[in-house]
Amino acid sequence: MDLSEDLVTTARPGTYSRGTETVDAILKAALGVLIDEGAAAFTIRRIAAACGMKVGNVSYHFPRKEMLVQVLLDELLASYEKVLEDRVRQPDLTTEERLRLLIVICLEDIAGKRTTRLFTELWALANHNDFIADRVRGFYQRVHDFIGEYVAALNPALTSEEVAIVSLYISASMEGSTPFLGFEKPWADRMPAYTSIAVHGLVTLAKTITSREIAGMTSQTA
Repeated sequence: MDLSEDLVTTARPGTYSRGTETVDAILKAALGVLIDEGAAAFTIRRIAAACGMKVGNVSYHFPRKEMLVQVLLDELLASYEKVLEDRVRQPDLTTEERLRLLIVICLEDIAGKRTTRLFTELWALANHNDFIADRVRGFYQRVHDFIGEYVAALNPALTSEEVAIVSLYISASMEGSTPFLGFEKPWADRMPAYTSIAVHGLVTLAKTITSREIAGMTSQTA
C-alpha cells in the first residue's frame, strides 16, 4: 500500500489553497517531478513545464519550492492520519495489535515506489535546505508521536522521554530499511520476511525494554 498515492485534499490558506484545478495540477506535477526526476530537477521552472503552465502561474501560487514541500508533507501526514483512523484505531483491536498493524502498514508503504523515491529525494533536499529539513523533521516527529501512543500504553513504566526514544528507534528501524528493501532496491524481495522480523522484534522491544536498558545500565555493566 502506497499512502502517498492517496494524498488528502485539505483547505490551505493564502495563494496555495487547495480545491482549484490549477493548484491540484501544480501539486501533482511537483510530486511527479520529485519522484521520477529527483531533487536536482525539483525547480519551479521544471514543475511549470511538467504541468504545462507558465512559470509565473506556478510561482503565483507557490513562490518558492519549499512551499510545495510543506503542502505535500502536510497532505501526506493527513493521509496517514486517515489510515490510522480507518485501520488502526479500531475498538476491537488491542494496543499490541494496533502497534503491529502500524508497523506492517509503514513497511508496506516504504516498499512502494512513491514513498521509496519521495523520501529519499526529500532527505537529499533537506541536506542543503534548512526550511525543508525542519519540515521533514516535523513530519517524522508526528510519526514518532503516532508510535509513542502505543509504546506508552504497552510499557507504562517508561517516562515520556524514554517513550520518545523507543519510538524514535522503531521509526528509524523502519525508515532505515528504505535503501535496502524499498522499491527496486537490492533486497526488495525480502521485505515480507523483514516485516515479520520487525513486527516481532519491535513490538517485543516496546513491551519489555526497561529504563535501565535505555540508559545503558544492563546487569553486565551495572
